[in-house]
Amino acid sequence: MVTIKSKKEIELMEDVCKIVALFYEQLEKKIRPGISTYELDQEAEKIMRDLGAIPAQIGYDPGVKGVPKYPSATCISVNDEIIHGIPHKNHIIKDGDIVSVDTVCLKNGFHGDAARTFIVGNADKEAKRLVDVTKNAFFEGIKYAKPGFRIGDISHAVGEYVKSQGFSVLREFQGHGIGREMHEDPGIPNYGKAGKGIRIEPGMTLCIEPMVIQGKPNIWQADDGWTILTEDGSLSAHYENTILITENEPKILTII
Repeated sequence: MVTIKSKKEIELMEDVCKIVALFYEQLEKKIRPGISTYELDQEAEKIMRDLGAIPAQIGYDPGVKGVPKYPSATCISVNDEIIHGIPHKNHIIKDGDIVSVDTVCLKNGFHGDAARTFIVGNADKEAKRLVDVTKNAFFEGIKYAKPGFRIGDISHAVGEYVKSQGFSVLREFQGHGIGREMHEDPGIPNYGKAGKGIRIEPGMTLCIEPMVIQGKPNIWQADDGWTILTEDGSLSAHYENTILITENEPKILTII
């Protein structure tokens, strides 16, 4: 069921989402060649807690038989890892890597969610274009995140833009509603038909998150039960914000 947030609930959402925005401003300064994804996650957890939020992903239960609870404060996915990369001590970030960080903060019973892909050092031109296209796809999608449109309009805009740039979207995972729960209705795929899906209404809080693959859309899952990778080893990028649907233009809550 889609939840329409009250004025008070929106204020609480704005508060936790501001922390998410500040979190990424600080975390970006920590990403460098030579740091392990485990060390980066430790830095991330400290930043979140210092800002007054709880890292909501620690202990997250996907409800899938045989898949353990998520162990870390962030998902850190490098290069061909698309999403849900578990930080490890022996996974060292190198010059030229692209590093996607996805995190959810919890404060006063409400969640804020965002993802960013960072370019480390001297990445090649196509890697930089991939990161730019992924971010731009989000902004193409939110053009339709307002009353009078449907969820499918957002999905269609994201997917068609990515396709026009010669890249693929991840089809097995999607954006979502958010609030008291990390994942709420509606689901928001990164592809679809315009004019389909539920109507967009003021008071909805949504996570739109293009997950873009440089090569073919085929994927595989690592033995850890979490990490999703490109099958052909091509690069991937991820960009996400929590937004509020208003009477007019959408408000991006996780950007200051």
